[in-house]
Amino acid sequence: MRPSKPLPFKPAGYVTLEGYSSLKRFWSYLDFAERAGRRVTVPRGDDEETCRRRIEGYELRGAGGLLDVDKARLEVDEGMVAHSALVALAAGDSELLKALLSEMYTLRVTFTLGFTKTRDLVLKSDFGFKPLREDVLSVKLVPKRFSKDELRFMLDKACTSEPMKPTLH
Repeated sequence: MRPSKPLPFKPAGYVTLEGYSSLKRFWSYLDFAERAGRRVTVPRGDDEETCRRRIEGYELRGAGGLLDVDKARLEVDEGMVAHSALVALAAGDSELLKALLSEMYTLRVTFTLGFTKTRDLVLKSDFGFKPLREDVLSVKLVPKRFSKDELRFMLDKACTSEPMKPTLH
């Protein structure tokens, strides 16, 4: 079922991807996301007719360079694999930590796409670094802030590429 009831306004926390867009464009993103194997769901509190959907299942590997180093909360455990990376970070060098993240973490992205009465295509994104193994870091990892163009690029990739296969370690 294709939603046809636009949002009354742009919700807080959303960016405008396109002004003067179309309902057909909104539907195209949803169709392409489903074909690419993404999970498309109705956000909690919305009904089936509302033009807002969550798109889940997009991951970026090798995304250590997208870490916001200033917002990382470090909890060092002596036996952790990342100990030398954390020591280097404490000394002001973030490159070892970024390399470690690129190797041992994936950046998972969830998009919430909407269409408004004013014909705006709007987007909210949620990001989270997820470990590929369980013994890597005790760190709160926060990715950098992304521009509207970067978000659109990631949405386009999520709606055209195949989902990543899980890697067993």
